[in-house]
Amino acid sequence: MSDRLTEKQGPTDLPRSPELMNPNETGLLVVDAQEKLLAVIPRRAEVLWNTRRLLDAAATLGVATAATEQYPEKLGSTASALRERLATIPDKLAFSACACGSIFESWRAEGRFRVLVTGVETHVCVMQTAFDLAADGWLVYVAVDAVATRHEVDHQAALRRMESARIVLTTTETTMFEWCRVAGSSEFKTISALAKESSP
Repeated sequence: MSDRLTEKQGPTDLPRSPELMNPNETGLLVVDAQEKLLAVIPRRAEVLWNTRRLLDAAATLGVATAATEQYPEKLGSTASALRERLATIPDKLAFSACACGSIFESWRAEGRFRVLVTGVETHVCVMQTAFDLAADGWLVYVAVDAVATRHEVDHQAALRRMESARIVLTTTETTMFEWCRVAGSSEFKTISALAKESSP
């Protein structure tokens, strides 16, 4: 836990729940948020907005970030609003982002063991990534308002299937305040401003 997040805790504070994400333990993974894939998804504006807010919160609070692209020669690159907030983005042909193993090797070397997954589509690349990460021993979270599919039935079925496998479903705003932990800091001001943004 970083000093900046614990400096206001008193000596009698109870321990942090292991159910909650801490910035130094967590990686934010943006799965295949590519222009051509997003173009056919009705909730694309919401997914882009929430993913961008999560990336901004991650940058403020020290959460590691990474992204993947599915067959970019055919499906194009990551949406520009997200791409400018990310480092080099590896590409893949497998649906699961676990094909880009260097991301997770790096995070594990940093002592990270939780992954928050966002992106598209919920029932294909997001779900397969989440299952593969869980099988590899990661604690996996999915931001339900930052993932989407073309068809709502696939989205909902995938969320139910992941939850039944003990993958944690959460939301963008819940995550931002979970990472932030305390009010009154400069980081909190940034997170509060992100939370107050109007939805698209």
